[in-house]
Amino acid sequence: MSFNLLDSVKGLFTSDLISKMASSFGESEGGIQKAVGGAIPAVLTGLLNKASSADGAASLLNLSKDASGSGMLGNLSGLLGGGNLLGKGMDMLKGLFGDKTSSITSMIANFGGIRESSASSLLSVAAPAALGAVGKQVTQNNMGVSGLTGWLAEQKDSILSAVPSGLNIAGALGLGSLSDLGNKLSGLLGGATGSVKHVAGTASAYTHDTVEKAKGGAKWLWPLLLALLVILALVYFLRGRGKKDEMAVTPPTEQTTPAPDTAASITAAPALESIKVRLPDGSELDAYRGGIEDRLVTFLNDPNSKGGKDVWFDFDNLNFKTGSAEITPESMVQVNNISAILKAYPKLKIKIGGYTDKSGDEKVNMKLSQDRANAVSAALKGKGEGKQIEGAEGYGSQFAKAAADAPDEERKKDRRIAVGVREK
Repeated sequence: MSFNLLDSVKGLFTSDLISKMASSFGESEGGIQKAVGGAIPAVLTGLLNKASSADGAASLLNLSKDASGSGMLGNLSGLLGGGNLLGKGMDMLKGLFGDKTSSITSMIANFGGIRESSASSLLSVAAPAALGAVGKQVTQNNMGVSGLTGWLAEQKDSILSAVPSGLNIAGALGLGSLSDLGNKLSGLLGGATGSVKHVAGTASAYTHDTVEKAKGGAKWLWPLLLALLVILALVYFLRGRGKKDEMAVTPPTEQTTPAPDTAASITAAPALESIKVRLPDGSELDAYRGGIEDRLVTFLNDPNSKGGKDVWFDFDNLNFKTGSAEITPESMVQVNNISAILKAYPKLKIKIGGYTDKSGDEKVNMKLSQDRANAVSAALKGKGEGKQIEGAEGYGSQFAKAAADAPDEERKKDRRIAVGVREK
């Protein structure tokens, strides 16, 4: 049976390791288990993304060798103690995702219903695990950059099909869809495939010349026949590799991925279809069907709808950096869309609300919800829509529905940032 990278990495996260991570991070085992289910395909997709460029593939080769040689693959639980080992794991994570690390962390936190600090530590274990597994194969098979790229191309369909429907990894990586990543990787491989074919053709021509020379004298017949057999074996091998590479570059089936839950916590868009939301001024917004832009504009266009203190629309693609009220760069897409809506509806008056679940200290919850509501309000005011924003208020857990000890899946629905329509 051929080696499957996804299954190999999954196998590293035993029930014992899950239990230790939950205890170390102060999370439920269920939350960690779910977060791991998203983190592994996310990290492996990051590997594919890095390998989809020549420079990235070379960097990935070195990263995987370092991870394999570090010994961390056989001591993942050792990373849970923090210190230098966990720091190395974080360095590997940043080496894989670069400036996208924060977005990936927030996405995994909300997918698993765990804190962002826990998601960061979890990913700092998952990254060296995945890189170490790759590095082990690289070392055992003496792979170079092209060999690594070709091998990952063979793994890509298994990896991409394992991405949970609740993770918008493509968006976090700045891709239109996961199929774009598959096509990038295949395109990089295309040139290598052509080179292999050229070598095979050269070997075939040489074989023909050798046979012709063999006819010139029986004296050299046996040595030439022996050489011929060696060359034929080489040709057979090269042609086989050429066919293998051709199969590896077949574009994957189109996949649609949803918008992620937010770090402030949001309700996920009910539909994942990408749409254009048209505004009265003729401009169009890129959004998801059922997302905040779609629902808000539909409401504003309805002549029978009215604003009021109880009319709220939750953000569905808004993230903050770990443990802070700083909006991630990727989240500014949706903030910009709300700004465009305000401009297109000059009579619209809104309020920004921040909410948390019932877990934790209520004073901390109130402050965090207020700070994050203020951050969104400030971002919109910075774009010139200050007169249309009537305020920002953090409500803490005041309107939370799930109990403090409820499963994370229930509590994360209470963690959100919303736009309240006061007038339209």
